[in-house]
Amino acid sequence: MITFLLKRVLQAVFVVLAVSLIVAFAIRLTGDPALMIAQGATNITEADLVRIREGLGLNQPFLVQYLNSLKGLMLWDFGNSFVGGTPVNLLIDKALPATLMLAFASLLLSIVISIPLGIKAAVSRGKWSDQLIRILSLVGLSFPNFWLATMLVLIFGITLKWLPPSGMSGFESFIMPALTMGVILTATNVRLVRTTMLETLNQQYIMVARAKGLSESKVLYKHALRNCAIPLITYFGLQFGGLLGGIVVIERVFNWPGMGTLAFDAVAARDYPVLQAVIMILSLLIVAVNLAVDIAYGLVDPRIRNE
Repeated sequence: MITFLLKRVLQAVFVVLAVSLIVAFAIRLTGDPALMIAQGATNITEADLVRIREGLGLNQPFLVQYLNSLKGLMLWDFGNSFVGGTPVNLLIDKALPATLMLAFASLLLSIVISIPLGIKAAVSRGKWSDQLIRILSLVGLSFPNFWLATMLVLIFGITLKWLPPSGMSGFESFIMPALTMGVILTATNVRLVRTTMLETLNQQYIMVARAKGLSESKVLYKHALRNCAIPLITYFGLQFGGLLGGIVVIERVFNWPGMGTLAFDAVAARDYPVLQAVIMILSLLIVAVNLAVDIAYGLVDPRIRNE
């Protein structure tokens, strides 16, 4: 097990370094922050732009800037924002919990709904309940997340005034954004759970468990669902990583003060320190989730530990 963990950790470290290097190089192709800062000012000379770049540390070689960003990641010190001069770590400390809570709430909602529905559809294969669940999942997949988010805001936030239309001000603020992403995830997860359960329920050990007189709930949830765990863990882990990286649209619609909103504003302002910190932290989190999934593999199926 120790060798298995070390291999996965080394792979994760390599991925983080590779992603951070690509990000550090790519964001410098987006334009010159000095020009953005100097916008609106009159009589700006090249000498003024040079002084701005020196003040921002952009006159240093790329390798030095990259190593400084890695050091900042380890020390949680990313320097100051080019816009306003606010320490980047303060912006991250405020935005990161908001994104993590929203992503976790969305995925948890999806899992709680999709597993029972997927199992019900598999057990009732071909019956009206199976057909209804499959139709509802297709309808859920057909909704673009930005459209669904907008409709929820218009109906429940503006027309009925049941929920706050934007911002993060309490438990009620989580309902609409979590429901928006949860519906889309559930539509996919129900079909995945149904497919994996159908394959598992045809196995011989399931028939043996039923022949022993075990209750149907034990057969389904203790035996069948456990053997479906590896593909489900894989997909749920990938979904959580995808939520962290793709939550920008939802955060913009609901004016959610998370990492997506922070990254969007940083792109518009060419704020290198903020954008680089956001992408590196999200990349680190996604790699950490995948590492946790690999470790979960080893716990669920001991055979994988020897690979």
